[in-house]
Amino acid sequence: MRKNCPENRRRATAKNPGIVASLQEFNYAFSMSDQSLHVLAVVGSLHKDSVCRTVIRHAASQLQAHDCVVDILDFHQEPLALYNPDTAHEGQAYAALRQRVQDADVIILGSPDYHGSISSAMKNFLDHFWREFGGKLFATIVASHEKGLTVTDQLRTVARQCYAWSLPYGVSFQEGHDVKNGQIISDNFKKRFEMFIRDTRVYGKLLAHQRHFDLKGTEPGFMARLRQ
Repeated sequence: MRKNCPENRRRATAKNPGIVASLQEFNYAFSMSDQSLHVLAVVGSLHKDSVCRTVIRHAASQLQAHDCVVDILDFHQEPLALYNPDTAHEGQAYAALRQRVQDADVIILGSPDYHGSISSAMKNFLDHFWREFGGKLFATIVASHEKGLTVTDQLRTVARQCYAWSLPYGVSFQEGHDVKNGQIISDNFKKRFEMFIRDTRVYGKLLAHQRHFDLKGTEPGFMARLRQ
């Protein structure tokens, strides 16, 4: 007899009414929610002509076309002081930024590849938060003359350490080859970028629903530590 056949599932849930209630609550929340996916897109470059900014804006435009709410955080326009654990969490500027991070379901991180590492602007942003990232989706974009693998790995490491999820891949691109004069010119990058936008939307929404469910629930899980 197949383990996952409908009859077996019916018997299992009949013996465990708590499972039925949990599934019903989750399915109801999932089906009834009409809230848009909230995305915080971070430009981790201070360069005024940053190609990361170009790609982040393309991502924002495509996500907005799918009814997502996108907030672009650009450190060239909104400078963030160097993280100091003694003073960083004080003041209105931090409180406002923290609210933007908390409101996000998905964090898109765009960083240039500097010597095989993330930019200092990006690292500085990440240093300011951890609880606010818990249970959310990180999606990474890297501008690199190579493949940006070490930068992607570093961003995913931060996600893991902050109890966030990350897409199982990142997108990387090369200025002049994939992106030029503010436009995406590479067909291969266009296809991968299209996949990236789709997966960010789909898995971002799934994880957002589960995160909300876990924060409101009482079952054990890694999100229990973030319950109020």
